[in-house]
Amino acid sequence: MQPPRELALRVRGLRRGFGGLAAVQDLEFDVARGEIFGLVGPDGAGKTSTLRMLAGVMRADAGSIELDGIDVRADPEAAKLHLSYMPQRFGLYEDLSVLENIAFYAALFGLSRSRRDARAGELLAAAGLAGFERRLAGTLSGGMKQKLGLVCALIHEPRVLLLDEPTTGVDPVSRRDFWEILYRLRDGGVAIVMATAYMDEAERCSRLALLHAGRMRLCDTPRGLKQAMPGALFSVSGGPARAIRDALRGAPGVLGVLLMGDRVHVRVLDAAQGPGLIAGALSAHGLARPELAEAEPGIEDVFVALLGEPAAGEPGRAP
Repeated sequence: MQPPRELALRVRGLRRGFGGLAAVQDLEFDVARGEIFGLVGPDGAGKTSTLRMLAGVMRADAGSIELDGIDVRADPEAAKLHLSYMPQRFGLYEDLSVLENIAFYAALFGLSRSRRDARAGELLAAAGLAGFERRLAGTLSGGMKQKLGLVCALIHEPRVLLLDEPTTGVDPVSRRDFWEILYRLRDGGVAIVMATAYMDEAERCSRLALLHAGRMRLCDTPRGLKQAMPGALFSVSGGPARAIRDALRGAPGVLGVLLMGDRVHVRVLDAAQGPGLIAGALSAHGLARPELAEAEPGIEDVFVALLGEPAAGEPGRAP
């Protein structure tokens, strides 16, 4: 049995409202050092509001946040020395060079020049930005800008890193490089809390919190969440995917359907009866001889099973 890991973040009863809207309601979770804790949910679920309260840049209406032993609500300035918050649009200065941006953020945290230079060299090499030190930030690609933003966020060696959808719009290669950096930070004991709209990224987190309407619906490892999904899952292909989806919606014994590219994931109550129910429903709509196979559920399947079929664009974007 492994000993319990040291906590970096403890959140209890967190609430935040805007007018009559409850953006975050009674949120509670812990994050250990060396853990990547993911926040997943549709737009308006409370992910960004939660991260902003953890960072001390938004006031919570109620609840407590203890970060690295510091009460964030009582002393947000002290907490900022121990964390970094990278919002969706990180504040790079596009008319400054890569090194000048790094120097600016290092100065904010009072780093000496020698410490800044040593740290910058390590981070630029890890991010694949070595050799671009004099390049203006405004001329970098989207993926390189995000990696520079992460370098700036890490310059003072924070113990807690807060990321709000950091790879949105980033090319696949830069996303891979970004995650390699996160894995190294995790292995070094940094606690990472990130919101993500990509379901493949959610799978990479140590644990996930599924948020909806400001509330946490479920929190577990990706494996645990999949095991908690009710029913059995089948993948149907070999025909027009949208027609298959429409034919299976509301069919007897079918709990839910989800369009997955050229396939349809179908969740049924009973695994043994599933193939017959699916084939019968499709045949009744003139869709005979589908290709049918049991499927391993993904996080998106779990999310839809808990919250119902999403509107267009929810809960995530295709990677």
